Amino acid sequence: MQSPMLPADHQAAMRRVLALGRGGDPAVLPELIAMLRTPSHEVQRLAASAIGKLADFGADAAAAVAALAPLALTARHPQTQQYAIRALKKYAASAGAHVQDLRDLARNPAQRDYVRAAAATTADAIEQAAADASAGVAHRCQRCHAQVSAAEHARAQQAFQRVYCDRCFDEVFLERRNFETQVEINKTIEARDGTIVQSGGERRIAEWLTTQGIAYRYDAKFRIIAEFQIRPDFYLPELDVYIEYWGLDTPQYKMSMYKKQTLYQQEGKRLISVYPHDLPRLDSLLAAKLRLFGFCPPPVGL
Repeated sequence: MQSPMLPADHQAAMRRVLALGRGGDPAVLPELIAMLRTPSHEVQRLAASAIGKLADFGADAAAAVAALAPLALTARHPQTQQYAIRALKKYAASAGAHVQDLRDLARNPAQRDYVRAAAATTADAIEQAAADASAGVAHRCQRCHAQVSAAEHARAQQAFQRVYCDRCFDEVFLERRNFETQVEINKTIEARDGTIVQSGGERRIAEWLTTQGIAYRYDAKFRIIAEFQIRPDFYLPELDVYIEYWGLDTPQYKMSMYKKQTLYQQEGKRLISVYPHDLPRLDSLLAAKLRLFGFCPPPVGL
C-alpha cells in the first residue's frame, strides 16, 4: 500500500519516529502522539510501537493509553491496529477501561488472526496487572511467571529490556551467548561495504541494498518477535521490513525456517523471503517487493 504522504515527507517522518523510539526519552511522548495522526499507516505503526517502548521509561501512562486506545480498537490498517494493541499492553495497569472492548475484538471473526491474538493477550495482561496490583506484586517473569523483585527487574531490563527472574535471566543469557558465538564463527564472507556475512546469497542481498541506497542492519542482535528473540538476516529500518535468505535445505534448517516464518506472520511483520533459486532475478524480485512497502528506486544514472 502506498503512503498518501509525499515520498520525501514520508521518509523524513519514518526517520524521525525511529529516532524517537530509540531515544527512550518520555518527554517526546506528545510528538509521538501527534505522529499517530499522520496519514501514513507505516508512521502510525512505528509511532505506536515507540509509545509502547516509552512505558519502561516513565512516560505519562494516561496520555499514552488515551492516544493508543482508538487505534487499538478501530484503526483501518490491521498492522497499525496490532501495533497499537501491543503498545497498550505495556501500559496494562492504566488500561483497565478497555478490557471488555479488547475481549470483543478478540472474539470478532472479521478481524485478522494476529489482531485477535494481540487483543486477547493484552486483555489478559491488563487483568493480570490489576490482580497483581491488588496483591502488591510489581512484576512477573515473562518465562516462568514467578514474582520478580525490584533488583531482578532492573537487571533484566538493563540487559534485555524484558522481565526475567534471576534463574531465567541466567538461562537466557547462556542460550544467547552460545548462539551468538556460533553465528559469529559462521561469518566469513565480506560484502563490498565491509559487512561480514555468512553466505554468498547474503552478500548479494547486502550489495544490492547498498547499491540502492537502502540502509540495513545485518544480523541485528536480539530483535524481539512475540516472546522470542530472533536475529533477522536483514532489517531495513526506514521501511520497517525484514529480509531473510533461506539458503540451506536440511530438515533441521527447514523446521527452524518454518517456525521463524510463522512468527513473522503471527506478529504481522513485513517479511521478504529470498531463496537460492531467486538469486538470478534478485534485482527485479527485491525491487518489486520493496515497492509494496514504499521503496522508490533511485533514478537511473544516479
